[in-house]
Amino acid sequence: MQSNVSLYSRKRTKKNTQKIAGQGNNMPTKVMIFILFTVIAVILLIPFYTLFISTFKDGAVVVAKGMDASIDISKMSIKNYVILFTAKNSFFIWFFNSLFLTIGQVALQLFISAFVAYGFAMYDFKGKNFLFVCVLFVMMVPFEILMLPLYSQVSTMHLTNSYAGIILPSIANASTIFFFRQYLSGIPKDLVEAGRIDGASEYGIFFRLILPIMKPSFAAMAILNAMGSWNNLLWPMLVLKDAKKFTLPIGLNTLMTPYGNNFNLLFVGSFLSILPIFILFMCFQKYFVDGMTAGAVKG
Repeated sequence: MQSNVSLYSRKRTKKNTQKIAGQGNNMPTKVMIFILFTVIAVILLIPFYTLFISTFKDGAVVVAKGMDASIDISKMSIKNYVILFTAKNSFFIWFFNSLFLTIGQVALQLFISAFVAYGFAMYDFKGKNFLFVCVLFVMMVPFEILMLPLYSQVSTMHLTNSYAGIILPSIANASTIFFFRQYLSGIPKDLVEAGRIDGASEYGIFFRLILPIMKPSFAAMAILNAMGSWNNLLWPMLVLKDAKKFTLPIGLNTLMTPYGNNFNLLFVGSFLSILPIFILFMCFQKYFVDGMTAGAVKG
């Protein structure tokens, strides 16, 4: 008995020693990876830092001499921010228009796309594969090709100059449907069958069993779709005619005209327009990573 215990102890000690040695061998690699990603992060943050510094400088001078990260306290001031918050401008109208449009568009995209993806992943019906191929085909077609016929349809439905004309054409987002369908394909269908055996309705199964599991994928798609909606310029610019309904990208674009450019407000507005997406990503980055990597390993 003692010999067996002694043998087990020696094996365990040897195993722990090998594990510690392996960790020691991996330490230089981990340090190099950390340094590499730190350098990449710094390089990626340089444009944001340069834009932030430019908000304290005269916009016309920055455009004439080019943006740089140099700091000269004697030539820097907060007058651009004072102009933004005190002068009569439409920045905050554009900001809240974009916020309202982004929230509504993303909420409908996630809800509708989740329903469609659930049908593709959990049900078998005639024409299922053909319809899914259609979804893939829509993903491959550039928006510029669909833009004119889509605008003609929106105009025929009298939805121009309205937020409905911007939101409705994109509520069934092909990329979101594809992502959700791939995510749900990793969920056993036995879970759905178990819900049916327990007497849950089809909607009850979706809302009570499936939606809680889809939280990481919802967070990932919410960030990506919010970025697309918040930064969208071309389609809202085609649909909207009323200046009071302009979104932030359109509004900032109007600051540059042949008759005069408001570069001071443009730099400050551009910097502040980044903050909502940055805050959104920082709040949900854990769920974003989980959602993007879910389903990569099965078994």
